[in-house]
Amino acid sequence: MRYLITGGAGFIGSNLADHLADSHEITILDNLATGRQENIDHLKDHTNVTIINGSITDSDLMHNITEGMDGIFHQAAIPSVPRSVKDPITTNEANITGTLQLLVAAKENGVRKVVAASSSSVYGDTHILPKLESMPPNPLSPYAVTKLADEYYGRVFTELYGIQTVFLRYFNVFGPRQDPASEYAAVIPKFITCLLNNKSPTIYGDGEQTRDFTFIADVVQANRKAMESDATGVYNIACERRISLNELAETLMEITGSNQPVIYDPPREGDIRDSLADISHARAAFGYNPEYTLEEGLRETVAWFREHIES
Repeated sequence: MRYLITGGAGFIGSNLADHLADSHEITILDNLATGRQENIDHLKDHTNVTIINGSITDSDLMHNITEGMDGIFHQAAIPSVPRSVKDPITTNEANITGTLQLLVAAKENGVRKVVAASSSSVYGDTHILPKLESMPPNPLSPYAVTKLADEYYGRVFTELYGIQTVFLRYFNVFGPRQDPASEYAAVIPKFITCLLNNKSPTIYGDGEQTRDFTFIADVVQANRKAMESDATGVYNIACERRISLNELAETLMEITGSNQPVIYDPPREGDIRDSLADISHARAAFGYNPEYTLEEGLRETVAWFREHIES
């Protein structure tokens, strides 16, 4: 099969590219705004891989690059709640305009299916747990608004033009290659790099907020199974277990062997309090089932960061 991976130099996109490269012909598109070249350097001479530096907001490029594709894994985005709060215009351009350009190009070229990244942030801060896809969305940040708009565009393109679209609502994905250096980095890579460097990790708020963390290998599995199925619509992708950030810090201290005290800072705008997914919809539609426990995923992630920090 021929697949396009947008955002293919990013954390999720590059892991997906690794998974697909040996068995499919793939094209990686990334403008390196948030992706990193080192994530895909090892693929540049792979016979099944084409790498293109470009943006999903470029309509001519999107039309040309989607021609002849069997499917598109759409991971390109500006993936940060805090960044969207500071700069909603740029987030809107990348996440909504870019997705619309991609869907239009897919329609024009008869691409069978688009599997795209959405986010658990569309649920907002409802106290009802677990989160079900049938719940009314309540986005609390510009980032969440963009992801919800993308889902609506996907549904409309399926209904009007017959393109199969799937939007996967990721719940706090973590794993190897996640960038800890960004101002907007996710909590797990930040915690790990702090602890491995004998520094105190920072928690925003009291640390009792909970998250349903999802290991990257399970996200890759979900993307592949969604693409290979005839499913359409919106699906939660998670582990179905929540843990507080205080518990997370304790677990990572045990794994890393560090006991640096946690620093507590004020809560951040747009962050939700609790998150837990129901994944029965994805399980029934395309057989998604998480294969990694949180601790297994954390141990693999720590091992990767330890190797790369020390190297």
